[in-house]
Parts: sequence; C-alpha cells; structure tokens
Amino acid sequence: MKNRIRVLHVAQAAGGVDRYIRMLFKYMDHDKFENILVCSHDFKRVDYNGLADAFEHVDMQRPIGKADIDAMKAVRRLIRKYQPDIVYAHSSKAGAIARVANIGLKKNGDKIKCIYNPHGWAFNMRCGKKKQMIYTAIEKMAAPFCDKIICISEAEKQSALDKKICKQDKLQVIVNGIDIEEYEQRKIAGLSTVSRKSCGIPESAFVVGMVGRISEQKAPDVFIKAAKQIKQKIPEACFMIVGDGPDREMIEEYARENNIALFISGWVENASDYISLFDVALLLSRWEGFGLAIPEYMLAGKPVVVSRVDAIPEIVKDTENGLLVKPDDIDGTSNAVLELYKEGALQMKLRNKGMITVHEKFDVKRTAKESEMLLNSVINGGGVQYELIAVILPEVLCVSCRVRQTCYAAAEMAVA
Repeated sequence: MKNRIRVLHVAQAAGGVDRYIRMLFKYMDHDKFENILVCSHDFKRVDYNGLADAFEHVDMQRPIGKADIDAMKAVRRLIRKYQPDIVYAHSSKAGAIARVANIGLKKNGDKIKCIYNPHGWAFNMRCGKKKQMIYTAIEKMAAPFCDKIICISEAEKQSALDKKICKQDKLQVIVNGIDIEEYEQRKIAGLSTVSRKSCGIPESAFVVGMVGRISEQKAPDVFIKAAKQIKQKIPEACFMIVGDGPDREMIEEYARENNIALFISGWVENASDYISLFDVALLLSRWEGFGLAIPEYMLAGKPVVVSRVDAIPEIVKDTENGLLVKPDDIDGTSNAVLELYKEGALQMKLRNKGMITVHEKFDVKRTAKESEMLLNSVINGGGVQYELIAVILPEVLCVSCRVRQTCYAAAEMAVA
C-alpha cells in the first residue's frame, strides 16, 4: 500500500496500555496507517499478529536508571530503521524514552513528529510530595519535545494545565473507549467458559465485584472492608476481584479472618466474562486517569458504585447512570450497595442509563477515528524545535534518577 502514514508506537507498561494499543491497531484504517510497535518484553508478539505491521522488543524497565540509556539508544536505532512519519509514545516511562530517542531525527529532510499519551499523569498518583515534584518536573521539561499530548479525559487535561505542564493548545483530549463490537460478538457466540459454578459461587448469591489491580490505587482494602459490612446485612453476598497485585495476600487474609466469601481470578484475558457474574460492580479508585472498567461494567448491564475522583464523574452522573461515593468511604460504599440490593427500580434505571452512556460515548471506534484525525493534523502541521535539548535534558533526568553521568550520556546520544 502506498502513501500510508507510518506510526511507530513506543510502550513500556503493559496492562491497560497493551489493551488500548491493540484496540487502536484493530480499528485504525489499515489502508491509511501503518502501525509499528516497539515495546518492552511485557508485551507478547502473538497478541499483535495481524494487527501490527512490525513488532520489535526493546529492554525497557519500569525503574529509572542507567538502563534507560540503552533503551533510548535501541529505540533511536529503530526509529532510524523504520523512518516513521510520527512517533507515538505511550505512558510516562516510554514517553520519556521515546521523546529523547526521537530528538533531531529526520525523514526526507523533515523532523520526525512525536505525540505522547501518558495514559494518566504519574504526578496524580497518591505518593509523597517529593515524587510528585519529580514527576511534574520531568513532564514539564519533556513537554517541548513532542508536538501534541493526548489526555484521556478532561480531568487529565485540567491537571496538566493546573501543573503548567505545557500550553493549552498542545493538549488534545481523546477519551478512552472499549471494544463494543468484540463484546457483542463474544456474547452472541457464547465464547465464555466462566460461570458462577466454576468460580465456586452459589447461583443464588448476590455478587459484588470489582476489576482492577489489587494495589493501593484501586483501594481493595476499602472494597474488602465494605464487604464485611455488606455481608452483615446480606448473608448470601459473595465478592469477586478480577485482577491481581501486590496487596492480594493481605486482602485474602482479611477475607478469611472475617468469613467473607471472596473469589480472586488473577489476571484474565477477558474480564467481561467475569463481569457478567456480578450483580453490582465497584471501582473505588483513589486516583484514576479514566477508569476503563466503568464503561465495561455498563456495557454488561451492571449497576455501578464508583469513587468521586478525577475523571470518574465525567463518566458517571450520580443517581443517573451510577452511584458516586467519596474515596476511602467504607460506610458510603456499603450503604450504596445495600441501596441497590433493596431498590430494584433504581438498579434497572442505572443499568439502562449505563448502557446508553457507553454506546453513545465510549466506543473505541470513536477513539480510533479521533486518533487518526490527530495524526493527520500533526503530520500536516508544524513540528517542534529541539535545539535546546542538550542544555535542558541533563537537569530533567538528574531530578528523576540522580545519576548525572546517565543524564549527560542521554543528552549526548540525543543530539548525535
């Protein structure tokens, strides 16, 4: 195919980013766009068969350190090899590596363009002030070295403006979406092999579930403590977590000590198969760039109870298509679930409104189309200038990794 726009995607963090990229590749126009993926070993080549035009592994690691220099050099070599029209960096770590690696590179005499999608700002995480300052400083300093920054919600855009990451005209909101078509095809074909019986859950149980990493961000501690209160009012209640993570053992121990019926699936390929078993779906995040699980819940026709943080109120309007609770509010969470248990009419209202919401606003086909429009506009517009990188970059990286030799090596590599 001639004259396709060649996009080289760089990604380090798998999980939700992996799913996002796969959906993007699936629905972008293959007659107009060529997609190349350069990624960490957390990504599986087999998952991109028939989706990616080329697939390359690079040793990219989550911790910041000297290994990042090798990753930058490897990515730079691949940019030179493939000569893309545009580099698309996904998430904060790959965002730093790709933007540095792309500095000064040209195709047919023109600078290769770059866009960056943090998939949720690192500085919005609940962490110490020192870390937040480091993350903010890195984003501010790296922002000039890409042409556009994609925000996955209006809340993410506002965060960038509040932190003065860049000027408003560099920010573009492209809201996340889910693969409605695939969900409906799987449902019609009856491909799910998951059932309440296979999970050890009685058919008569009232199932309260959540999807997400079992870690501080998703507040599994609030989930399981609310479960204790719910169990006292609804003896037949059972609880399910679709996911895994560092806090799993702690959550399982609390469930055993308090006689809570809890099933944890671990990481699964199709979370929707498990969501279908829920009666009520929860997402109690302490911070959240978007909350992709919420439209997945809605698509499955589940009433939702979610925390009122960051972008979540953009998706859920309280008492209209879901119930909002304060973050870390155990009592509020259990009371909301009990209200849904008792009020069948409210359940039905939220189910119906939720399904309308997801079909109108959160189809990934729209995400892919808006991404195509942005790529076209960046290719046809002006590019940023990188001449000051050797002066600015060393201080940026020194803030993050405290290794001055690494910083200057990155600067020298970038302008080589």
